Amino acid sequence: MAIKIDDEMLDYVSILAKLELKGEERERVRSDMERILDHVDLLNELDTEEVKPLVQAVALQNVFREDAVTNTDSREDMMRNAPEQKDGQYVVPRTF
Repeated sequence: MAIKIDDEMLDYVSILAKLELKGEERERVRSDMERILDHVDLLNELDTEEVKPLVQAVALQNVFREDAVTNTDSREDMMRNAPEQKDGQYVVPRTF
């Protein structure tokens, strides 16, 4: 076991995390913290000598496409979808 969580450390972490721990809950948190620290110690035993550091875990690529016109909409095609039109413009209800 790497570090034994004593009452003083548990109180300090509780203050930092703004937790109010009482009785059984306090013991459960202490046990969880000790298990987490044991796991970190276990990870520290791994040989990472040949492992190159990563800048990012997942390879990223640019998802943006070139800014080029891919289709053209003709005015006539768009106006055919209008429920009402007048002189080549959409007719909409008055707002005021």
